[in-house]
Amino acid sequence: MKLCINIDHIATLRQARLQNEPDPIIAAGICELAGADGIVCHLREDRRHIIDRDVHILKETINTKLDLEMAATDEMLKIASDIKPYMVTLVPEKRQELTTEGGLNLQTSEFKILPVIEKLKDEGIKTSLFIEPDPESVDRALELGADMIEIHTGKYGLLRDHDDLLAELGKISATARLAKELGLGVNAGHGLNYLNITAIANINEIDEVSIGHSIIARAVFIGLENAVKEMITAIRRVRV
Repeated sequence: MKLCINIDHIATLRQARLQNEPDPIIAAGICELAGADGIVCHLREDRRHIIDRDVHILKETINTKLDLEMAATDEMLKIASDIKPYMVTLVPEKRQELTTEGGLNLQTSEFKILPVIEKLKDEGIKTSLFIEPDPESVDRALELGADMIEIHTGKYGLLRDHDDLLAELGKISATARLAKELGLGVNAGHGLNYLNITAIANINEIDEVSIGHSIIARAVFIGLENAVKEMITAIRRVRV
C-alpha cells in the first residue's frame, strides 16, 4: 500500500497570518525524503489554504507524483490543464464546510463531471473520483471513464461502536473489491490516523491511502519527517 501525504494543513497554518511560512513546498520535500509515495493538495475555490502558486511550484519540484484535488469547475479544469499534475481527484466542495464532508453524488453531477474527465484524459491526466463506499458509485465511476476511485473513509474515522465499525469496513472492503474487479485503481482517504489505519491497510484491494491532518498534527510534536515515517511503519506493519 502506498502512502500519499496531503499538505493542505501546512498551508492552513501559513494562511493564518498570510505570510510566507511554513511553506508547503518545503513540507512536500520533507515528506518525499521520509518515504512518501506522492503529494496531495486541494486547490479550493476560496483558496483557504493551498494557493495557485503552490500547485505550480509543486508540479515542478516534487519527485514522486502530484495528486490535485479539485471541484469539477471550468476554473479548476483550466488550471489542471495548464499544470498537468500526475492525477486529479474530483471532489465535492462547499464554501462553508471545514473539510470535505462526503463523496460525490455521481447521479446528480454526472453531466458536470463527464466533460471534465474527458478533457483531463485528452490532457493525459489520470482521473480519480472521490466516492462513498457503495457499489453503485463504483459502477458510475467506470461508466464516466474514471481511471480510479478514492473511497471516502470519513464515516469510518468517526465511528466508535465496534459493530458499526465492522459494518463500515465491510462496505469499504466490498467497494474496493468491486472496483478492482472492474479494472479501476483504488485509493482511500479522509479521517485516517495512526490507530485506525491498521484495518484499512488489511484491505488488499486498496492500492494507496491519502492522509493529511493526523500526520501534520503529529508533526507538531515529533517533526514532519518522523511523523511520515511513523505512518509508513504503521502501514507496513500490516502489509509488507
